Amino acid sequence: MNQYRTAWISDLHLGTRGCNAEALLYFLRDYDFETLYLVGDLIDIWQLRRGIYWPQSHSDVIQKILRKGRKGTRIIYIPGNHDEFVSGFFGAYGNITVEKHAIHETADKRRLLVIHGHELDTVVQNIKWLAHVGDIGYQLLLKLNRPVNFVRRIFGRAHWSLSAYVKKSVKNAVSFIGQFEEAIVRYSKDYSVQGVVCGHIHSPVIREIENVGYYNSGDWVESCSVLLEDHHGKISLLTNIHPPADAKVETADTEDEDHPVLINGAKSPRMAEVETQTTA
Repeated sequence: MNQYRTAWISDLHLGTRGCNAEALLYFLRDYDFETLYLVGDLIDIWQLRRGIYWPQSHSDVIQKILRKGRKGTRIIYIPGNHDEFVSGFFGAYGNITVEKHAIHETADKRRLLVIHGHELDTVVQNIKWLAHVGDIGYQLLLKLNRPVNFVRRIFGRAHWSLSAYVKKSVKNAVSFIGQFEEAIVRYSKDYSVQGVVCGHIHSPVIREIENVGYYNSGDWVESCSVLLEDHHGKISLLTNIHPPADAKVETADTEDEDHPVLINGAKSPRMAEVETQTTA
């Protein structure tokens, strides 16, 4: 079991076909943390309103997270725009706390604002019908990911996200990501912090913007990514976390066993350098 001080995961989108629940279960089985931040869009209510999709693996993810809470992990849940209904339930529920945003202090005494990020998305805030239309198009791209990767596996190729490729290739999408990152950094300065952790745009990265650390934890529909803080305060970004193709997915109710997570084909903690980003 890999032990870390803190983990941030966001944009799981449980309730959608694009959610990589099996990959997340393998990660949660192999990693443990003192504090786990769920940085929004845990459940995709937008999609569930269009049609119910909820396989056993999505229940297993919920059970696994609750199990970590029962074992002592402090869980902080910050709702996003796809699970905004939870915003009416701020408060503490055992080891789980639901908060609008949080201030995290790292082991080396840096203060980080933790926020989902939709608050800085002008489309989500002001033109909600357009946000829903965009979400329908995004879900279509996610559905195309599966047949594309089925063919790639036949030819022995690694996992590849069509939706992520399109997002990075479209000039307007690239411009939006840059504007979002700059806006959220400016917003964080009101909290007198040294960094900000967010999700929302499904673009995992660690970088410095205007002398403020910017940490995006990514998602579990495209990048399968997580931010991890070790016990010295160093924050790492892991991406492309996938279980082996022939792995058997067990339910979250079974007793935990050590199952290696494959990250770009390597067993943890040996990770491919291109899939890991760190910052002091």
